[in-house]
Amino acid sequence: MRLFLACIFLISFVSIAQKKPNVVFILADDLGIGDVSCMNPKSKINTPNIDLMAKKGIKFSDAHSNSAVCTPSRYGILTGRYAWRSEIKSGVLWSYDSLLIKTQRMTLASILKTKGYETACIGKWHLGLGWQKNGNGEISFEKPLRNGPNDIGFDYFYGITASLDIPPYFYIENNKITATKIDTIAGTKGKGFWREGPIGDDFKHKEVLDVFTQKAIDFIGKKRKEPYFLYLPLAAPHTPILPSKEYLGKSKTNEYGDFVLMVDDMIGKIIQAIEKTGEIENTIIVFTSDNGCSTAADIPELQALGHEPSYIYRGQKADIYEGGHRIPLIVRWDSKIPNSKVSNQTVCLTDFFATMAEITQTKLEDNAGEDSFSLLPIFESKPKKYERTSTVVHSIDGNFGIMEGDWKLNFTAGSGGWSFPRAGKEELGLPKIQLYNLKDDPSEKVNLQDKYPEKVNEMRLLMQKTIENGRSTKGQKQANDGEFLKDKMIGIWE
Repeated sequence: MRLFLACIFLISFVSIAQKKPNVVFILADDLGIGDVSCMNPKSKINTPNIDLMAKKGIKFSDAHSNSAVCTPSRYGILTGRYAWRSEIKSGVLWSYDSLLIKTQRMTLASILKTKGYETACIGKWHLGLGWQKNGNGEISFEKPLRNGPNDIGFDYFYGITASLDIPPYFYIENNKITATKIDTIAGTKGKGFWREGPIGDDFKHKEVLDVFTQKAIDFIGKKRKEPYFLYLPLAAPHTPILPSKEYLGKSKTNEYGDFVLMVDDMIGKIIQAIEKTGEIENTIIVFTSDNGCSTAADIPELQALGHEPSYIYRGQKADIYEGGHRIPLIVRWDSKIPNSKVSNQTVCLTDFFATMAEITQTKLEDNAGEDSFSLLPIFESKPKKYERTSTVVHSIDGNFGIMEGDWKLNFTAGSGGWSFPRAGKEELGLPKIQLYNLKDDPSEKVNLQDKYPEKVNEMRLLMQKTIENGRSTKGQKQANDGEFLKDKMIGIWE
């Protein structure tokens, strides 16, 4: 009898151990690394729910999005490939642009779907949609979308086209808008900024964060036998900065700080929903941001109050400087990751593609996840087995930067983004490239390009190789899509 009971226990234990983990990937929009209190000890904004995630999991001090702006960051997360290898070489997609991710390309969602996961995207898409046109060549909102999240691995989609300040303003469920009537809304200015454009009768900008949160809670709470993957790209604290009445003044900074607190509360509600299902032990929860804090937050106003959205780092959203793409990253997985763990490894958001492939034992083809390295060794306290040795970052203007060890080489005279000096405008005689030792100079104040020409050449050749191979991982050479902007390649082949 004892032997029988022991066998039953062993079978149950093995079954639990082999159960695939649920995955909830929460992506904030334009949240700076310094806006999270567990990442910035001097932060004037207190984020208790995000901080609790760090206490229950792992915090990455040197995490990067592959780009300093929205669209390319999202492309990198879902494909495990640097976005500058795609057709988009600078900027972001706009209102009616078509789907950037090719439908035949393997995505984070399609990997998990093939492994039996129920997959959902709830939130801001900003990767292009297949809007159809009417006989006059105009966009038809009544016709179903031809290409979107459902075509690249998501079973369910509920969200918006792009940023909350970019029209059209509709909720889209799977391939149709939910509105029954369409009107036009005027644009606004200030922190509550949005552009003029079409709006649905069920859409209110101020309600979007709450709507997405409730939709996510409903999805998490569904009765199911199979695991699930929820990609939850929030539209906040990006403009329009619209904290609910109960949050106004709560941060004691400005409306942006109040909006960050609202985002933090939404994170708390999501985690409570997971706990309620009894699946918290076997759920991987990721919290991060697509890029740094935007000028729309009124950074000078925040700084005057003693708050630094980029913490000790130079620059902001859009920039090649660290403030543009060094982002908060926290992962909680109670059954695998010990409490209050900190990793100082340089990691990239493209890495979640290979991470989930390894966790689900999915073999990647050579044309998938070309810039993705599994984070599982770091989760399992085996950091020496993590294979990333260099990381490429990209600015809104299309400028490159490459990091290797303590060093970072920026292939531009300025920020490549919105901070002074912007390359091509205010650089006025500055060297065309910038070399920094981030260990000694994390704020990128002292350009060492003239002092270490050998290091410049070494990293320049590494950048060449990374571009030419079509990948930074091991495998067969791959092709990049589209033509590179020649004026953005200065310094790489010289």
